[in-house]
Amino acid sequence: MAKYRFVLLRHGEGAWNKENRFCSWVDQRLSSDGIKEAQNCGKHLKALGFEFDLVFTSVLSRSIQTAWLILEEMGQEWVPMQSSWRLNERHYGALIGLNRAEMALNHGEEQVKIWRRSYDVTPPPITESHPFYEEIYNDRRYKCSDVSQDNLPRAESLKDVLDRLLPYWNEKIVPELKSGKMILISAHGNSSRALLKHVQGISDEDIINVTLPTGVPILIELDENLRPLGPHQFLGDQEAIQAAIKKVEDQGKVKAVEK
Repeated sequence: MAKYRFVLLRHGEGAWNKENRFCSWVDQRLSSDGIKEAQNCGKHLKALGFEFDLVFTSVLSRSIQTAWLILEEMGQEWVPMQSSWRLNERHYGALIGLNRAEMALNHGEEQVKIWRRSYDVTPPPITESHPFYEEIYNDRRYKCSDVSQDNLPRAESLKDVLDRLLPYWNEKIVPELKSGKMILISAHGNSSRALLKHVQGISDEDIINVTLPTGVPILIELDENLRPLGPHQFLGDQEAIQAAIKKVEDQGKVKAVEK
């Protein structure tokens, strides 16, 4: 019997997800398909009888918009929401805005997989000459963060994501879980992978093979010591979920030439 349960998900598809670009900290709203994914997620969670007491999101619009749509579908718009940059997507540094398939063509699929999925490899850092540097670092939302803008990351490995996420998990989320609240975390592909690695004890080597599709809720059950009672559970049509996982994995591969 689980002592604590919460639902974690990667936001619905964003505009740059559809374009197969490294989105990272560039703020994007959901695509039309992403809106449907979030709405379907809300319908499914409602059908399963979930009732949330608190929602955590990043400060990026696609994370917040996904949470809004889910709560609207569930008739739980009143549920309080807290947002933090510590749940943001991984900072992909100089790779931000680049097309993954084109990167695979130029640098090889294995290198792109390492940049996307490895635990402790950091991509080249963003510089002031990068086309999205000003958009990110002059954004007003980061003036409200718990670190100065000068101390915000310029590039991150998954390990770096976990390091900046853990204080928020331990100091903000865990106390709410322990108080008995049912929590929804609407995050991103890599912040969700980092949290899964921590709560489920996934090894540095095995985390490279963990892929999360957009808009699919994950149920996590923990004992009284916050240890996992089993592997994470994707909620929904399992065949469709596996197809969605493959779609994400294929983003880092060289695009086949149409004949």
